[in-house]
Amino acid sequence: MSNSIETINPFTEQTLNTYHLMSYQEAETAIENAHQCFEEWKLVPVAERAKLANALADVIEENKEDLVKLMVEEMGKVQTQGEQEVAVCASICRYTAKVAERELGNEFRDTEEGGHAIIAYRPIGVILGIQPWNFPLYQVIRYSITNLVAGNTTVMKHASNVFGMAQKIQDLYEAAGFPKNAYQSLLIDGKTASKCISHPYIQGVNFTGSDQTGKKVAAEAGKYSKKTVLELGSNDAYMVLDDADLELAIKTCVTARVINNGQTCVCAKRFIVTEKNYDAFKTGFIKAMQQLTLGDPKAEETDIGPMAREDLRDKLHKQVTESVKAGATLVYGGKIPDMKGFFYPASVLDDVKPGMPAYDDELFGPVAALIKAKDDQDAMRIANDSKYGLGGGIFSKDEEYAADLAIKHFDTGMVNINGYGLAQPNLPFGGVKNSGYGREHGGFGIKEFVNVKSVMIAEQ
Repeated sequence: MSNSIETINPFTEQTLNTYHLMSYQEAETAIENAHQCFEEWKLVPVAERAKLANALADVIEENKEDLVKLMVEEMGKVQTQGEQEVAVCASICRYTAKVAERELGNEFRDTEEGGHAIIAYRPIGVILGIQPWNFPLYQVIRYSITNLVAGNTTVMKHASNVFGMAQKIQDLYEAAGFPKNAYQSLLIDGKTASKCISHPYIQGVNFTGSDQTGKKVAAEAGKYSKKTVLELGSNDAYMVLDDADLELAIKTCVTARVINNGQTCVCAKRFIVTEKNYDAFKTGFIKAMQQLTLGDPKAEETDIGPMAREDLRDKLHKQVTESVKAGATLVYGGKIPDMKGFFYPASVLDDVKPGMPAYDDELFGPVAALIKAKDDQDAMRIANDSKYGLGGGIFSKDEEYAADLAIKHFDTGMVNINGYGLAQPNLPFGGVKNSGYGREHGGFGIKEFVNVKSVMIAEQ
């Protein structure tokens, strides 16, 4: 097995760089250094840690141009969307700084015996992050800044096709003034990352990726009674109900399917439309997908850039082909274009039913699955007929009705009503079922890896 990794530009198919993979012994040394840093970092006041989070936000914005360039070159992100990713990362840092003292401050309660108690939120140690390539800055900042402000230290295994970003993120933390070894990007493979879970100084694991890999990570951590937070993707359902504004639904659903070249965990993948609106939605949706521009991710007119890797493009095409063999109708796209780059076109599958990859699995690329429902009730049944539950959407002119459905009946962690949005720093992010567990953002993530400690003081 090679101890080096090449990063490939998915637009030009040219090699960008070659990186040396760390051995387990080198990773072990990094973990030990992180633990030594933790012993001092945990005693730094929360207010001081929060100041550094604000400093990191400034550094991220100052490095915007280089960060976007890395995203475009390493994984084919459309440039304007890379700029949005940089902006949200700065916002996450500032939000974390804003709420840190409130969320982590000691609480005081009386005890039944007449004494009183202090409830303290204390850091637990080194947190291992295992993060994917699709939002190469955001995924890392999301988990790491909250844990660092909570007083933990972090070691992070990034996806090998974005190792340039991995190194850059460590530079950002150090430039912002965080102590050496508080945050470290480890250039390791999956096997080494799995072995790191058992290290006695690793106290928890934050993982984002496929449900198959996530379950293995959780099982390994479970052997050592170590907590995990998992975000495992989804095949999010967007329901177009009987009273939906069709023009709004079509426009929003197209955006929500192809954002980040369709490679987003929490984006629209299954479109469940009631019989009343199905034909009109289908016609308008296909027309809108046909108008999208496939091309250079740096170009202003580009809507869809290349997929991040050739193997991911080929896997998606296989899922489309298998769905068609199982009875789905390919109404648009579905053919690998004859052009340089790992491109896959905007594609639409109709007549999608259970047992097909387009219904049961996550299609991580710009492929939409259309599913007809009898009525609103049937649409909700189909939406919940999934092993996943990360995000979802409802289109209805009756907001109160839609909100009631979302709250009481939709088995998913996040729901958009008459719109689509990616993660927001002040709202909890996470899913249910095979989409994982735990929450990030909104003040929730900062407490995922802390010791909620009760200190009881007897009455004298």
